[in-house]
Amino acid sequence: MKFVSVAEMIAVEKAADAAGHTYAAMMEHAGRGLAEVVHRRYAARPPRYALGLVGSGNNGGDTLVALDYLAQWGWQVRAYLARPRPQDDPLVQRFLAAGGLLADGETDAQQGRLLEWLAECTVLLDGVFGTGIRLPLRGSAAQVLAEVGRILPRLPHRPAVVAVDCPSGVDCDSGSAADECLAADLTVTMAAVKSGLLAFPAARYTGELELVDIGLEAFIAAGHALPAWQALRNFVVDAAWVKERLPPRPADAHKGTFGTAVVAAGSISYTGAAWLAGQAAYRSGAGLVTLAVPAPLHAALAGVFPEATWIPLPHEAGFISGEAAAALQEELGRATALLVGPGFGLEQSTAQFVVNLLEIESLPPLVFDADGLKLLARLPDWHTRLPGTAVLTPHPGEMAVLTGLKVADIQAHRLETAQAWAQRWGHVVILKGAFSLVAAPDGRTAVIPVASAALARAGSGDVLAGLVVGLRAQGVPAFEAAAAAAWLHAECGLSAARRLGSTAAVLAGDVLDSLPAVLAELEKK
Repeated sequence: MKFVSVAEMIAVEKAADAAGHTYAAMMEHAGRGLAEVVHRRYAARPPRYALGLVGSGNNGGDTLVALDYLAQWGWQVRAYLARPRPQDDPLVQRFLAAGGLLADGETDAQQGRLLEWLAECTVLLDGVFGTGIRLPLRGSAAQVLAEVGRILPRLPHRPAVVAVDCPSGVDCDSGSAADECLAADLTVTMAAVKSGLLAFPAARYTGELELVDIGLEAFIAAGHALPAWQALRNFVVDAAWVKERLPPRPADAHKGTFGTAVVAAGSISYTGAAWLAGQAAYRSGAGLVTLAVPAPLHAALAGVFPEATWIPLPHEAGFISGEAAAALQEELGRATALLVGPGFGLEQSTAQFVVNLLEIESLPPLVFDADGLKLLARLPDWHTRLPGTAVLTPHPGEMAVLTGLKVADIQAHRLETAQAWAQRWGHVVILKGAFSLVAAPDGRTAVIPVASAALARAGSGDVLAGLVVGLRAQGVPAFEAAAAAAWLHAECGLSAARRLGSTAAVLAGDVLDSLPAVLAELEKK
């Protein structure tokens, strides 16, 4: 699923229309796709009665087309004009010819018809405003939305609310949302996911997201070029994308087939980080996982992690020392990926370890996480010292340390920040948080469509880092490994919350424990 700004979507539609795939054709595809989603999801809820809140723009047009198709499939359909449309509007005439009932908000005395129809419908299509709105909302349409918002909670049977392209009143670039915005159960977005839908506060109103086609791919397949569409490189990660990028697991494989992940992690203060990361690396499919930890941690961890092999490292008071790099170097010959940083602490001795480590020639593919990132930031031009394309996994606070930016500025411009610094550094960046972003130096950016408090827990990042290094160890390229791992991690958080019944109860170990079920479900798709 492509991930676009409003300007990018407008440019694509304009280019498509100029090339012969007209606005009318795109609306027909969009409206039919919307109707198909509604019919598939809600036809089993009797009675089949759909009410559309119709605006004057394209979203209103999409809604009228969808209502026509629903009428053909046996639905009762009604349209309430929240904003005027021309009397000779062919879409209105088409809707009426299909047997639909129409009411005009400007002539509905005290909005009595609106209340009556809302009380009877099982599906409410919100097609009032689209991507071109400016906040705050004004006029009669805003009043209609506000009234609907007051009525819905008082209904004995609340209809399913389906937003057409976006919830009316959402700024599809910034993610701002009007006070009148209706919370959707489902947003059926057209052609591509608009960036503001995966930002707060708009995400609170979006509900579940489903994408419908507007005919662009078929137009291209018929031999037409659409450079404005084909050049878009930002996308939303989904199950199909991840499944295609996980390494095959042939029946005649041996452990060497799936690589060796080395995890340099842990300190006396953060013993569990090494265990979480190592377990995640194994669960992602790595053939062998070796934990390089301060020697005092070995006794505590080895008994609960018998599958791992170990490199006890020199230490100072339980923190990895500078001399540990030489000990690790002796064991790196068979490593196919190396994770550095979970649970390190920020002691000067460990900082020297990072310096010495980066002086080793022929390092395997690197993943830097947590305190490892903060220690990297102490080095001038640190990004030039990392061989190849490393994967960096900062949360906003760590990104602030790496860049010198303020956390608030990073959060206000997450996409632009991840993209700019990935290109500047020449490495893949996972900017963690609600709707994590994975940016590659070549300009590709993947968006993880999940925001859950289940992942807001100490140790969760260690699990993600372990997933990344496990996939890298199996030969998955840096960007693909980072994006797939971030998606798996997010799905594990959702799965753990469902299993436990509360996001508050989810521990990092629960996220890890959910990985087998998430992978099993992925294999079924």
